[in-house]
Amino acid sequence: MLEPVKISLEALNLMTLAPMLIAIAGGLVILTIDLIKENLHKSLYVMLTILIILIDLGVTVSLTVNERGFFDVVLMDGVAIVTQVIILVASMLFIPLALTSKRFHEYSYPEFFALFLFMLAGLQFMVSSDNLILIFIGLETSSLSLYTLIALHNRHNSFEAAVKYFTMGALAAGFYSMGAAILYGISGSLELYQIADAVQARLDEVGMLPLIIGGAAFLLASFAFKLSLFPFHTWAPDVYEGASAPLAGYMSIVPKVAAFVVSMRIFEMFIHLNVAWVENAILTLAVITMTLANIMALVQEDVKRMLAYSSISHAGFVMAAIAIATTKSNAAIFLYYGLFLFTNLGAFAMLWVSRHKHRVHHARYDHPYEKFSGMIGIMPMGAVVMALFMLSLAGVPPFSVFWGKIYIMSSAVDVGMIWLAIVMGINSAISAFYYLKLIVYMFLREPSVTTKEETVYYNVSKPLMTVLGLTVFVTVGSMFYVDPLLEYITEMVKVSGY
Repeated sequence: MLEPVKISLEALNLMTLAPMLIAIAGGLVILTIDLIKENLHKSLYVMLTILIILIDLGVTVSLTVNERGFFDVVLMDGVAIVTQVIILVASMLFIPLALTSKRFHEYSYPEFFALFLFMLAGLQFMVSSDNLILIFIGLETSSLSLYTLIALHNRHNSFEAAVKYFTMGALAAGFYSMGAAILYGISGSLELYQIADAVQARLDEVGMLPLIIGGAAFLLASFAFKLSLFPFHTWAPDVYEGASAPLAGYMSIVPKVAAFVVSMRIFEMFIHLNVAWVENAILTLAVITMTLANIMALVQEDVKRMLAYSSISHAGFVMAAIAIATTKSNAAIFLYYGLFLFTNLGAFAMLWVSRHKHRVHHARYDHPYEKFSGMIGIMPMGAVVMALFMLSLAGVPPFSVFWGKIYIMSSAVDVGMIWLAIVMGINSAISAFYYLKLIVYMFLREPSVTTKEETVYYNVSKPLMTVLGLTVFVTVGSMFYVDPLLEYITEMVKVSGY
């Protein structure tokens, strides 16, 4: 006869679930409002979404560090809290971009905002656990919502982008399941700390190392899809091109931060267990990704595709920090994306300002370089702002991304990987070429016949200007706050045991 199990509410520690439950409840509230009263203005849903994210952020910051809850599968360590703060801040910058002066399809639907909040909840579950099943649930919840958000842009290439992203996500899910199954077979557990103990104890057994490497390889392939690492990046630029510009910018930051945290939890476990193959594989992927993505960005005719390859290159750059696997390199991941999110989201928001329903400048592309020709004479402030974002992405001091790049490079030097720091420096020099190419078009070229004020300023509105102003302020003023930010991040990473 089975005995009933009694569990007290205190033991469940439901407070650790509060951030995710707030996002889920918020999504349900938006759907309920739409059921009661249809066709309300999208500004109501924008304000409601921002309010829900603010409450979520307040609860996240107030949580006690290193607490477990919900049958010990939820882990609110410093890394989980820092990641959620980055995710929620990026989300608060992204949502006001719905309030454009022109009507664009997806933002008219309340379902867009509900799906967005469900995606947030999935990402929060993903980063707040060291249980392989809960990570998988978070991964799939966020991915399924994101596929739909891409398709809601309601253009031919948006549907294509959603299908391609779905296919890549399905492959990633398959690889993840296989990797998790192998690790479960080895250890009899799905908790990463128990898997680490079991792998440590059985590492010297005959035939065990190939199994461990097999499990790690499947998981690495899975996250290579999510992080768009070579050669798993193949369709990623098409996905960015098909998504709306703000969503493409958001995708280049938030899902990647979440995937980096899970990668850090899983792969650094293998690196600390001295499974050399994992470290070598990650380093190889990182170097090939940053180099090839930079070379591909050089030949792009469309600024959005260039920024897509640029984002892939940045992901390769940050992936190297996981192979280094020190407290400094782990803190560098969060510093990098904490600074990168403002610059990259700002660059994609500039594309959104000049986005048309029909292709005015080019038969295939929405944002060809010609569109920005002579922009300094037509929209001087816009040209200066875009130039600042390009200089920051290129790693020019003292703009924000420079500090992230230099910190990752110094963490490589600290462990004796001087060759890696040199490769990163060379890649930064290559990337400067295609970022400066856009600046040359904006400042030194004559405007094309189709480029006039109304075509460049087509979609501008006060909320967009506010978001752009904030991103410029953070990008330019980064030197004043980078030290306290780094101290806070390093402390949180250290407290988490990384």
